Amino acid sequence: MRQDPTRPHVVGTGGKENGLKVWDLQRPGEPLFRAKNVRNDWLDLRVPVWERDLRFLPGSQRIVTCTGHGQVRLYDPSTPRRRPVLDAAVGEAPLTALALPAGDTPISPSPARWSWAAPGGDVAVIDLRKGRVLRALKGFAGGVRGLQCHPRLPLVASVGLDRFLRLHELRDGRLRSKVYLKSRLTCLLLNTHLDWEAQEEPPPQKEAKEQEEDELWDALESVPTPRKGKKRKNPGL
Repeated sequence: MRQDPTRPHVVGTGGKENGLKVWDLQRPGEPLFRAKNVRNDWLDLRVPVWERDLRFLPGSQRIVTCTGHGQVRLYDPSTPRRRPVLDAAVGEAPLTALALPAGDTPISPSPARWSWAAPGGDVAVIDLRKGRVLRALKGFAGGVRGLQCHPRLPLVASVGLDRFLRLHELRDGRLRSKVYLKSRLTCLLLNTHLDWEAQEEPPPQKEAKEQEEDELWDALESVPTPRKGKKRKNPGL
């Protein structure tokens, strides 16, 4: 389930054999939009439904989803069409996570991009208008389970089953930071109020009591240690 960032009362749901649905929490009786499965394949067999993640595209009513069968789908609830307006197969591995960089929309001059993750640890940036891979992010060793893009900076954070938190640059795919977090990670949340470009703050000053103790010890005079004299021999021996 994902929430529309521009309309907090609207959410989208999906799952295994549970197609995409858009709900209004103020009127939860019937969904606002119910997606229809794609047409049968070339063998006239039903295509299985397995929605793994979804995101609302900013600036429009469109919704992008990724499936457990390696498919990327783009829906437009503003039109009468219930089937996806874009249905692209991206590899054969299941897609497990999805993220949208801030500022990119299908109607903007720049191509809409989003990140997808596979259990093998692959993460790539996709052009939604053409359904093709733009570039891949490197440095993964396990299945990625959570992705999130920074709302202002060209950064994407990811966590997965290899217990690492990674931060990549979206421009060139360079690995910027990597932190080991001990447990198998399934999701993450970025702090948008933190200025990531600011320099690190200096360490906090010592408390007044500790400073007084240090000044007291520094004011004490050092006492020289007395030298031990030589032992006198016993004259009776």
